[in-house]
Amino acid sequence: MPDRLHLTGTLLPSEEACELWVVDGKISDEPVAGAVTIMTGGWILPGLVDAHCHVGLDSGGAVDRATAEAQATADRDAGAMLIRDAGSPSDTRWIDDRDDLPMIIRAGRHLARPKRYLRDFAEEIEPADLVAAVERQAAAGDGWVKLVGDWIDRDLGDLAPLWPVDLATAAIARAHELGVRVTAHVFGEQATAELITAGVDGIEHGTGLTADGIAIMAERRIALVPTVIQVGLFERFAAQGEPKFPAYAKHMRALQAGHRGILADARDAGVPIYAGTDAGGYQRHGLIGTEIARMAEVCGAPDALAAGSWAARSWLGRPDRLVPGERAELVGYPADPRADLTVLTGPRHVVLGRTHSFLHG
Repeated sequence: MPDRLHLTGTLLPSEEACELWVVDGKISDEPVAGAVTIMTGGWILPGLVDAHCHVGLDSGGAVDRATAEAQATADRDAGAMLIRDAGSPSDTRWIDDRDDLPMIIRAGRHLARPKRYLRDFAEEIEPADLVAAVERQAAAGDGWVKLVGDWIDRDLGDLAPLWPVDLATAAIARAHELGVRVTAHVFGEQATAELITAGVDGIEHGTGLTADGIAIMAERRIALVPTVIQVGLFERFAAQGEPKFPAYAKHMRALQAGHRGILADARDAGVPIYAGTDAGGYQRHGLIGTEIARMAEVCGAPDALAAGSWAARSWLGRPDRLVPGERAELVGYPADPRADLTVLTGPRHVVLGRTHSFLHG
């Protein structure tokens, strides 16, 4: 890639006509001699955000470095330059030294009970050990801890919470003492309500949200990452479990059927909503454009774009605009993505640091 690039286009969300340069991987708003013009016209967004992603993980657990690199590269080429890794058993700290790969904000490893989550994903502990485990994962992450809030209970034959409310409350309080936020995987109604009451900072999936829970989330600014494309797999999960656990299968189908309505209600109530694909378990990487487009069907394109770009960046402590002197993190589209959602799955230009990918040309 040339060390000096030049772009013009309409910058979102400001809708201003802009002219930008990239010099040695950093944004400049001053003209630079010898820059190669890579984009004239089109629409430019700050780098996209996948707020629920698992680099270093696939359906079998931890992956090797080459596979993790391929995952991160696929996310980057889809436009995702900031990832909140919502639990991974792999050490991906080496990515921090790569200017050509997304920045990762980690949540350590999932915390779950033995035989109450996917094998080889989580640190498995008994409830009495939850506070100590939160302390370990707080030290391993980048300001987040991830709880598995519910999973199928084989004796019950349906979803059930993993943690007693008093222990979850104590663990979340300890995380907050350490300056760490806690997010939770939850599908069902009971665990979702209990963890909101316990003081959690984020809800992943949120298919079991009720009106009361949504109201509390809006008041407390608890984030929702709805993982719309992942919830689209619930029918598959239901069919797999149905022979042994028909109540679970029925429940999962009902949760899937109600998800769009929950997302609309959360949007209307003012709940902070962010885009995440859940890539790395049973979802392939590089789907952030698809996730934003699916969210836009319910939330509208402007809100969905914010959820997958500037608003999510601000939530995670990164600049919500292109700042001179900062690492270049931008995505260029040939058409206005607010009017044409199809372009979200095919960015024309992805510029991350010193890396420029010309795609779908």
